Amino acid sequence: MSCPNCFTGAVHEGKPTGTVTKLHGLDVYVAEPASGNPPKGIIVLFPDIFGWDFVNIRLMADGFAKKKDYRVYAPDFMNGNAAPTSVINSMQKVLAPKTWYESLISRPYHVLSLLFTAVPAVFLTRPGKTFPLVKSFMESLRQNEAANLPVGVTGYCWGGKHVVLLAEGFKIDGKPLIDAGFTAHPSFLTLFDDIEKMTVPVSFALGDKDNMIAGDQAKKLEKIVLDKPEGQRGEYRSYPGYGHGFACRVDVLNDSPDGAVQAEDQALAFLEKHFEGVKY
Repeated sequence: MSCPNCFTGAVHEGKPTGTVTKLHGLDVYVAEPASGNPPKGIIVLFPDIFGWDFVNIRLMADGFAKKKDYRVYAPDFMNGNAAPTSVINSMQKVLAPKTWYESLISRPYHVLSLLFTAVPAVFLTRPGKTFPLVKSFMESLRQNEAANLPVGVTGYCWGGKHVVLLAEGFKIDGKPLIDAGFTAHPSFLTLFDDIEKMTVPVSFALGDKDNMIAGDQAKKLEKIVLDKPEGQRGEYRSYPGYGHGFACRVDVLNDSPDGAVQAEDQALAFLEKHFEGVKY
């Protein structure tokens, strides 16, 4: 399931430097290594509910490509049905109106706006509908661009569910679709079946104030991930003081961006560790 906090946060400033292309039937944002070196691996970035063209996601893809010489793909797995970023403002007006005008006059308007934007986005991008498209894309990627390269996936909120599903260990032509994964504040998880089914190592980043997975649930998730056998064992890191969405939608004007920076470093370090020695 999703929650109101899936639609909160901030739109970041910056100009993406990648390109847009068509790949395996999908529109895809592509960030290439800034060094000009051949990519040493491929990362597929699964966004939050705001989709592949959300500037926050594209800036993150650029950062991954720049830091570690990876090629990063951010495909439109939502088929154009992502929530518009205007939802962030509407959700803020509904959850925390700042004036009497916002409380009495504009709040009903924003409630209606959410009904016509956020609700359809959640329905049209539900994992049962989008995962077959995800799996097909990843199969084609492994057979072509990633035939001889390791593949990692990173997912945020909506995207986290797809990372966990891919970690069940799907293969094509005897090769795994992914070699490792990372997710921050995943949504839509079936706890704890989804976690128990994972056979590919996944790194988790969760704020201790996350309303989706917290307290005893977070502790159980951590135990399942860390108790997996060698070769399947992932990692778990808790971020004190952070809530849902901190890794991709942090409001840098009002909150510390340190957690987002650390989560990005966590993702890259985990993928790099599991890319070592992978040869196809």
